[in-house]
Amino acid sequence: MQIFEANITHSVLDYLKDNLKKSVSLKEANNLLFKSFGIIDFFETEEELKSLIIAIFENQNSISEPDRTEYGDFQTNLNLAKNAAKILGSKNSLPQIIIEPTCGKGNFILASIQQFNSAENIYGIEIYKPYIWECKFNIIDFYLQNPREKKPVISIIHSSVFDYNFKHLAKEHAEKEILIIGNPPWVTNSQLGSLNSKNLPKKRNFKNHNGLDAITGKGNFDIAEFITLDLIETFQKMKGHLALLIKNSVIKNIVYEQNINKFQISEIERYYIDCKKEFDVSVEASLFTCKLKSEPEFECEELNLYDSDKSGKRFGWIKGKFVSNIDTYFKTQQIDGTCNFEWRQGIKHDCSSIMELDRINGHFVNGLKKEIKLENDLVYGLLKSSDLKNTVVSESRKFTIITQKKVGQETNYIKYDYPKTYQYLTEHQDVFNGRKSSIYNNKPPFSIFGIGDYSFKPYKVAISGLYKTFHFTLILPQNEKPLMLDDTCYFLGFDKLEFAVYTLLLLNSEINVQFLQSITFSDAKRMFTKDVLMRMDLLELGKNIKKSELQTALNHINKVHKFNLTLDLWEDFIEKLQPSKTGQMQLF
Repeated sequence: MQIFEANITHSVLDYLKDNLKKSVSLKEANNLLFKSFGIIDFFETEEELKSLIIAIFENQNSISEPDRTEYGDFQTNLNLAKNAAKILGSKNSLPQIIIEPTCGKGNFILASIQQFNSAENIYGIEIYKPYIWECKFNIIDFYLQNPREKKPVISIIHSSVFDYNFKHLAKEHAEKEILIIGNPPWVTNSQLGSLNSKNLPKKRNFKNHNGLDAITGKGNFDIAEFITLDLIETFQKMKGHLALLIKNSVIKNIVYEQNINKFQISEIERYYIDCKKEFDVSVEASLFTCKLKSEPEFECEELNLYDSDKSGKRFGWIKGKFVSNIDTYFKTQQIDGTCNFEWRQGIKHDCSSIMELDRINGHFVNGLKKEIKLENDLVYGLLKSSDLKNTVVSESRKFTIITQKKVGQETNYIKYDYPKTYQYLTEHQDVFNGRKSSIYNNKPPFSIFGIGDYSFKPYKVAISGLYKTFHFTLILPQNEKPLMLDDTCYFLGFDKLEFAVYTLLLLNSEINVQFLQSITFSDAKRMFTKDVLMRMDLLELGKNIKKSELQTALNHINKVHKFNLTLDLWEDFIEKLQPSKTGQMQLF
C-alpha cells in the first residue's frame, strides 16, 4: 500500500487511523509521535497533517514510485545497512550523534538504531519528499514491532544535502562522538545536469582544476565524492567514524587527494560489496570507512563486507608515490622513476566517419559506407586498442587520413598536392565544423591532434589505455609506411628495430608487469595513462634484468617472428637511456 507515493504497512496505517483523529492539532499530533517514536516534527505544517489524515481515512493509494536510478539513487536494503553498521560496531564505535546525509527510505537509520544503543540524536536528510514519508513510516513500523528498543531523538529533514548546514551540527555536538553513515548518490554532476536536476552543489572549483583540465573532462566530478569530502572536512575534528557506500573510483580519489588535503582521518578502509547482488547494477563500489579526529594517514586497506577476516591489499601513498598495491610495490619500487623517453598518445580527430577508412576490393570505403577515391600518400594504416592483442603487429584492418605532420600545420597544401583528397575532405567540411571539442577552435581546416615527428617513426612499442592487460606490442611498418595508432593507445617511437625490440623485452618482463600491477587501478576509466607509463624507468629495468634472460626472450621472438636480431647493440641502447650532461634525456 502507498500513501503520498510512499510505501506504508498495514500496522502503521492502523496506528495512524487509531491515534490521529480528524480533530487533532499539529502540536498534539507531533507530540504524540515524538513521545511514541522519537521523531521530531513529524508534520512540518498543518497542511501536511490534514493531507495525511484525509489519505489514511479515505485509503488513497498512489501510483507506484518512479524509477530514480537515473539520478544515481540506489536504495540500500536493510540487510546491507545492518552489515555496514556491524562493521562500525566491531570498531568499538559508540556514537551519540548519527547523521545520514541522504537517508532515503531510512534503512541506515533503522540499522543504526538496532546497532548503537549509545545514540542520543539521529539526523536524516533527504530531498525526495516521498522518501521522507516512507522513512518516517518505517521508523514507526520498527518501533511498533520493537516497543522496548531505545528511542533516540530522530530528526528527518526535508532538504538537499547541498543546502543543509552540517557545520551547525558539528558545532552543536562538538564534544559528542559522531557517526556519519549512508549511501550518497552514485552519479556525476554532468549526469545530473543533463537531467536538469536542481539537486547539485553550488558551482565551485572544489578540486582547483585549471582551465585545460576542465576542458578535458576533469571538471566533471562524482556527486558522492563532493559529499564525502565535504563531510570529512566538516566533521574531521570530532571523535567518531564515517562510513559511506561509494564507488571504488571515488574512494581512490579521496585517498589520492589525502596527500594534499591531509584531513584528520586514519584507519582508512574499503569493504567490498557485491553491487550486482545488492543493487542489481554493474558498478564497482564499497563501504568506505575512516576514523575521525586522528593523525592523518595516507593508505587504504581493502577488506570484504561479508567476511571481515578476509584481508586484502593496501593502496595509497608510499614515499611520495601513489600505488595500487603497497606490498607488491615494495618489491619493484626501484623501477619507479621517470621514463627515459616520452610516451605519446595516438591520433585524435573526432571525425571517424570521414577520417577512418576500410579497404575493400582495393578501394577505400568510409564510415558512411561510401566508396571514395584518394591519393595514397596521406593514407596510413591505423591501429586501435583492440588491434594490440599480439606481440608483433605489421598489418592494419583500418586506415586513416593524416592531414598534418605536426599540430597546427597549415593544410592548404592538400588542395594543390592531393586534389582528390582535398575534394573529399571539403565535401564533408560540415562534419569537421561540427566537432564539439574546443581544441579545434581557430585551427586550420581538417586539423588533427596527437601528431608529430614521433608519429612517423617506423617502429613503435604500444599499449592500449583501455584494456586491463599488461602487454606491450611491437608495431612494424606496413608497405614501408609507419602504422598510426588512435588516441586510445600510447606508444614510443624508434628508428632502429633493435632498440624497439629491446624496449619491448624490458616492458614485457615479469618484474615490469609486477610493477605496473602495483601502480594501476583496474576500475580506472583508462587503466594506462601517460602519467602511469612515464613512471617506468627503462634504465633501472635494464639493470634489474639479467642478460641471459634477455637473450632467452630475444631467441623466442626471433623464432616466432622470423627476426634475426642480436644483443650486439645492447650497450648502445643503454647509453641512449643515460641522461645527457645537461640533465636532459637523450631521445632517439
